[in-house]
Amino acid sequence: MRSQSCKAYAKINLTLDITGRRPDGYHLIETVMHTISLCDTVTVKPARKAGITLRCNLPYVPCDERNIAYQAAQLFFQKAGRRENIFIDLRKRIPVGAGMAGGSTDAAAVLRLLNRAFGMPLGEKALHALALELGADVPFCLSTGCRLARGIGEELSPTPSLPPCWIVVVKPRFSISTKKLYEAIDSVELHEKPDTAAMLRALEAKDLAAAARLLSNVMEEAAALERPLIGQLRQRLLELGALGARMTGSGSAVYGIFAQEGAAERARQAMAQQPVQAWLARPIG
Repeated sequence: MRSQSCKAYAKINLTLDITGRRPDGYHLIETVMHTISLCDTVTVKPARKAGITLRCNLPYVPCDERNIAYQAAQLFFQKAGRRENIFIDLRKRIPVGAGMAGGSTDAAAVLRLLNRAFGMPLGEKALHALALELGADVPFCLSTGCRLARGIGEELSPTPSLPPCWIVVVKPRFSISTKKLYEAIDSVELHEKPDTAAMLRALEAKDLAAAARLLSNVMEEAAALERPLIGQLRQRLLELGALGARMTGSGSAVYGIFAQEGAAERARQAMAQQPVQAWLARPIG
């Protein structure tokens, strides 16, 4: 085995709807997810120390069995019938607790790298099944581009990507518990529902303005009730010229879509003056 690295890309939700609930309590969703260029870098290489060793550049990220990337390596070796000593290095740029699949994309990267390093013992379907055992977003993160996801997120269908544009991502200092947010949503009436079909038509037509207008997330309303700053950040992005803006996933990150790089960079700089983190990214097709 040789040292191997890859980029692990973040995602945003262009639309996110809750369509029901399974008997086991999992919520059923319908969402259009898109890969963006904001990414971590994941490296795997042989290690002298027995078992799996993980290191991360962020001191508050766990480096043991609590880390989903660590779990991905454990599960891969279990399914592949191997025992290896490996070192995993995570260089994180994707904000933690942002609703951008930062942990899931690292886990997917570990699966891809290990499968390649050991001669592809797992086929595409087996790798997808393995990813789903780790989490609902991990199968999406195995590839890049835009997908319509249903079920708990594992039923993936390819869709056209966003036209060329710029995306400003803003992350407040707090995170939001996905579990608590789902509980809050279960206790309130949802007033705004995404028009997923219209979003897919806009993507097919390469109509950036229409796609930006159709951004929608049913989880944002409940999140903003608990954390009003989310709504304030979204409104500020619109004031700074975003064609559309929304919270991604279960939050707490908010993003805005811009047609021009200059306008997007000016918006990023303006947002960075507030007590938030801000990044400039592009859609990955």
